[in-house]
Amino acid sequence: MPRFALLIEYNGSPFSGWQRQNDQPSVQGAIEDALAKLEAGPHTIGAAGRTDAGVHGFGQVAHCDLLQDWDPFRLSEALNFHLKPLPVAIVNCARVDDAWHARFDALERRYLFKLVSRRAPLTFDLGTAWRVNHPLDAGAMQAAADMLIGNHDFTTFRSTMCQAKSPIKTLDELRIETIARPNGMEFHFHVRARSFLHNQVRSFVGTLERVGAGAWTPEDVKSALAAKDRAACGPVSPPDGLYLAAVRYSTDPFA
Repeated sequence: MPRFALLIEYNGSPFSGWQRQNDQPSVQGAIEDALAKLEAGPHTIGAAGRTDAGVHGFGQVAHCDLLQDWDPFRLSEALNFHLKPLPVAIVNCARVDDAWHARFDALERRYLFKLVSRRAPLTFDLGTAWRVNHPLDAGAMQAAADMLIGNHDFTTFRSTMCQAKSPIKTLDELRIETIARPNGMEFHFHVRARSFLHNQVRSFVGTLERVGAGAWTPEDVKSALAAKDRAACGPVSPPDGLYLAAVRYSTDPFA
């Protein structure tokens, strides 16, 4: 059966998350339903990573197996036709080796979190960024973020529902970019690692926001990490501002 890699973009607001669920809308379910309109199913697609309810993606990668050896461009166009009007798009498609796997062949995953600091409510960014109504100190947040880089036991920043076998992960990057906006500032948290724990990025951002607001110090984040205790974590940020931004492979399947 020919295997195809899909590069997927989606707004997660109307979905219960990436993973297919019997009684809730999901991104995976929407794509599998579209595939069933091209070839009789059932279809099961494998993805590089799962995202929670309300989390978005512009760099999600998945693979699917089909009976027909489709032209990749025609396949992406047909899927996009059947995905309408849902906020899901196949932005690229490529034929890959039958053994290629979107999850197990992934070397690195990158996430982006958008946070906006301003008094006024969000309009255009509503549902796609987290707004706080107070100023944030980017330097203090970066100083705290630097303490999280490296190989650590991230139990503090791990959901109690996390199914990972080990809380030990290596965080390669947690960089905060600032962008001036009218009457406010936008903060982009760039996070990079081979793999992540459940709610790890949102736990990072919610905790770092407390540092930026002056409620925590960078040393408090260091102490929270050392505690290896979920109760030591700061508040978990909402899902609105989180995006699966990219997945890296030894060879880019879409090159």
